[in-house]
Amino acid sequence: MKTAKDVLKSIKDNDVKYVDLRFTDPRGKWQHVTFDVTMIEEDTFAEGLMFDGSSIAGWKAIHESDMCLMPDPVTATIDPFFAETTMIIVCDVLEPTTGEPYNRDPRSMAKKAEAMVKSMGVGDSVFSAPKRSSSCSTTSATRPRL
Repeated sequence: MKTAKDVLKSIKDNDVKYVDLRFTDPRGKWQHVTFDVTMIEEDTFAEGLMFDGSSIAGWKAIHESDMCLMPDPVTATIDPFFAETTMIIVCDVLEPTTGEPYNRDPRSMAKKAEAMVKSMGVGDSVFSAPKRSSSCSTTSATRPRL
């Protein structure tokens, strides 16, 4: 899916009951919050949905815990494992007062890294993967000599 309208059409066409908004914490652990489908409208993709970030390890204290999840319609997919038809959408985490990406959101950090690589002219894509366990050998990349 490409747009909010595509997602809303898919929700209707597939008789979706719930939307599971997902994001990762600074340690790379999936976090999620599930909303009834009636909470998802076209405005949701422009304004986001608020959630309490104080329960996420390493994020915010209770007195500053309001956070905004901005759904990315490109990531929308039906989860085949839920008992009720549920759509998964990956989100960016934003500061609600400024609308800026939250500086501890791994997805936002990855987007910034990709933008930096592009702006420096050293590449046009960034690929990342989970770190292997310490028992596996790893190879580190070095900067090419010019």
